[in-house]
Amino acid sequence: MEKYLTLISFGPEGWGWALLGGAWVTLSIALAALPIGLALGLAIALASRSRIYLLRAFATLYTTIFRGVPELLTLFVIYFGIQMLLQKLWADLGLPGSIEMSPFVAGMIALSLVLAAFSAEVWLGALNAIQKGQREAAAALGLTKPQAFRLVVFPQLIRVALPGLGNNWLVLLKETSLVSVITLQDTMFIASRANVVTKEPFLFFGVAALIYLAFSGLSAWGIEHLERRANRGFTRAGASR
Repeated sequence: MEKYLTLISFGPEGWGWALLGGAWVTLSIALAALPIGLALGLAIALASRSRIYLLRAFATLYTTIFRGVPELLTLFVIYFGIQMLLQKLWADLGLPGSIEMSPFVAGMIALSLVLAAFSAEVWLGALNAIQKGQREAAAALGLTKPQAFRLVVFPQLIRVALPGLGNNWLVLLKETSLVSVITLQDTMFIASRANVVTKEPFLFFGVAALIYLAFSGLSAWGIEHLERRANRGFTRAGASR
């Protein structure tokens, strides 16, 4: 037992600081991808409801591709493929030096694109759940479409979509482990390297599992709190009838 405690300690022979740093990278890349993925997903959902055929076709194509292609393949295409194209373009323009995409940026972009595809379905379902009369009432009050969306539709949209978006966030947390394959030093990367050095797979992969479980548990608590807050006025209104 003393040996295991030493290996995960924060001392000179322990991997504690490295694991803590890996956990921070995991949380950081998830938090960086979240707003981009949710905003892009909302845009895709709105495009799928557009009267313009090309926008609807693009939304359908986007969600079909990124929901059907493995996340790891998306990550490889962004990190290796897009980076190669950027370097070629950089050279063709005759610019000095070279351009490189960091593993963090590549992982953030890939996870954001995948999250957008799945969150778009959640946003779309929430949009369809909002009664048409809400928009008609906003128009009757003289609100423009952007004002109606911001003041009337979006607050209701968040309440309806929050459970599904919470599930998307929990999935995103687990998918961050994929970035370890492009050498980003996240939780899985550090656990794998510690296993190679110490030959203690159960110890370090067990610690990694506890880190992900801790993030998921805290997230579930936070999502539940947000849901209660979002439904506070709605619940009181329903109870008063």
